[in-house]
Amino acid sequence: MTDTPRFDPRVPLLLVLSVTTGLVDAASVLGLGKVFTANMTGNIVFLGFAAAGTPGFAWPLFVAALLSFLVGALVGGRTGRAHVGRPERRWLLTAAAIETALLWIAAVLAIGMGRNSPESAALFAIIALTGLAMGFRNATIRQMKVADLTTTVLTLTLTGLAADSTAAGGGNPNWTRRIAAVVAIFVGACVGAALLLHVGLAAPLALAGALVLGGTLACTAHPAANGAVKA
Repeated sequence: MTDTPRFDPRVPLLLVLSVTTGLVDAASVLGLGKVFTANMTGNIVFLGFAAAGTPGFAWPLFVAALLSFLVGALVGGRTGRAHVGRPERRWLLTAAAIETALLWIAAVLAIGMGRNSPESAALFAIIALTGLAMGFRNATIRQMKVADLTTTVLTLTLTGLAADSTAAGGGNPNWTRRIAAVVAIFVGACVGAALLLHVGLAAPLALAGALVLGGTLACTAHPAANGAVKA
């Protein structure tokens, strides 16, 4: 008799976090000068456009996003290593508290701001705060090592859907998880864009923070979330 696979509460958590990626990137691309604060690949490409003198692409914004993301990832990596051997619940709650605080501070600064906000100290502060949050998040997710759920980048996810499909001679591993990840970021982007257009820049950032905190609390409350953090 085949054992029933054990439910992993981290999977729905990471799907919720994928939704927040769409929310944050919708806010940053549409409201912060075409800058990505969750997807660094886009920033490298846009920085190249700016270096070539393409109108509408301001290099300081992309540099600010990249640097803040790297600092966030550094702090996230140190935080994760400091929790090795300790209960995973504590680590995830600590990470969620930090990420949520950064996103909510950014949301407060964004109150009253909308699309095409002019470059200002507040604009750079919001980019830095969301970049820090997403860098910290990515370092945390990297240490969690949950297959096919990075919460931010979908290139390899989409590649896996096609390359590992039965049409390509594969076994379709984790296909439901991969499709769910794509849908989650798509939904987050749609909701984030709608909130930005009809409510303001603060709304998608505030919602992203709430989802991070709520999703993590739900995950860590599950009995299966009782392991220790691994190196």
